[in-house]
Amino acid sequence: MSTPRRSPKRPAIRTASAPPGRPVDRPADDEIWLRVTRELADDLAVDALARDRAGKAPFDEVARLQEAGLPGLLTAPGPTRRGADWRAACAVVREISAADSSVGELLAHHYALSWSSRFFGPAQDAGDACSPGPALDVCTAEERWLLAGGVEPPHVESAPGLTLTPADGPGGGWILDGRRAFASGVTVADRLVVGARPGGTGDLLVVLVDPARPGVFTDAAPDRVGQRLAGAGTVTFDRVPVEPRHVLGVLPHDEHAVAPFTTLAPLALRLLLVQVGLGIAEGALAEARDISRAGQAGPAPVGLTGGTSATDVGAGDDPYLLLAYGELATAAHAAAAVVERATHALAGGLLAEWSLGPEERADIAVLVAAAETVTGRAAVHITTRILELVDGTAGADARGGGPGFDRFWRNARALTAPTQAAHRLRDIGDHYLNGTHSRLTLLA
Repeated sequence: MSTPRRSPKRPAIRTASAPPGRPVDRPADDEIWLRVTRELADDLAVDALARDRAGKAPFDEVARLQEAGLPGLLTAPGPTRRGADWRAACAVVREISAADSSVGELLAHHYALSWSSRFFGPAQDAGDACSPGPALDVCTAEERWLLAGGVEPPHVESAPGLTLTPADGPGGGWILDGRRAFASGVTVADRLVVGARPGGTGDLLVVLVDPARPGVFTDAAPDRVGQRLAGAGTVTFDRVPVEPRHVLGVLPHDEHAVAPFTTLAPLALRLLLVQVGLGIAEGALAEARDISRAGQAGPAPVGLTGGTSATDVGAGDDPYLLLAYGELATAAHAAAAVVERATHALAGGLLAEWSLGPEERADIAVLVAAAETVTGRAAVHITTRILELVDGTAGADARGGGPGFDRFWRNARALTAPTQAAHRLRDIGDHYLNGTHSRLTLLA
């Protein structure tokens, strides 16, 4: 039986944030990009459930993103171009994630990686748009690439990670080998950005790789619980040549030699993924609200109304249902407020660039960790509670899929599971109580 198409809905919680910027080939009108993002989100919301159940590689989703021009939105300001700032990128990721969080995650990783040469390259102005150095974001916008991969080293020191060996011949360069799993985008990416160590030790080099080159093999991650359309997979590199011009930058092995600005890279990605989680919560809450307004929720869950059902009391008048939505809306508002503060702080740190100090970086890290913790808990709580309010009231139909609200719960769980909330809270407490700075590291 075909899945019914549901009308796209606006998120239930919306706070003021900077409107999306524009790519290099659009008029200087921020309202255009605000409208483009919302139109794409509405389009994705219509068939999000059907696409999630099909679980195919997100080629169609990437085509929609590229048609809208969103992968090229985030380019740093310069003398000849005006780029959208990080607040705009965060707003776009959050809006898209409310409709389809897998697509939001694709875009989040892309935006973070597009600034790789700025984070890891030399502190200098950009030259030719597609040359090595701090212009990968500009080149990405002009070439209409979607980026995927990961720069951070393995969390376990004994893990081999990816390695580089010097290439023979007059041209120099490197040979890339190894195998690594990535959370998003590698099955559909136009270019991969990865971190690898020469000989497996020492400084980490950040390199750009064309996944169509011989020696690059990608295996999709099968049967994911959530975020099924994020394009996750494992990539094997078998003697892949890397030209010198495709070395984007370096991360010193000695953390004392790492600039605070460089270590904003993992914080930028974490905050973008927080926007994905917030979008999941807002999207689930908005769709549940619309179903409850339409009177489709059926009887209230056992223990919620003391036996009074929505057939006895209108859904909009049931005091216990109102209490439940009040609780969930408050949780979403609280998470949004914490996220907005962290977004403002990170945007300021990115503008400071190489003048950013370790104390300012530590303050940003604490705010990002707080946003991550609060939003992760809120997303899981809201999507779980929504299942009780909507899917749980559909009886036998819920076991066959019901309105499909299990998608939001699965996506929230899959997105937040890798985060160690206890570690984040410990770091926040250590900073608050002892004034301790977090390590200047690329580890998330």
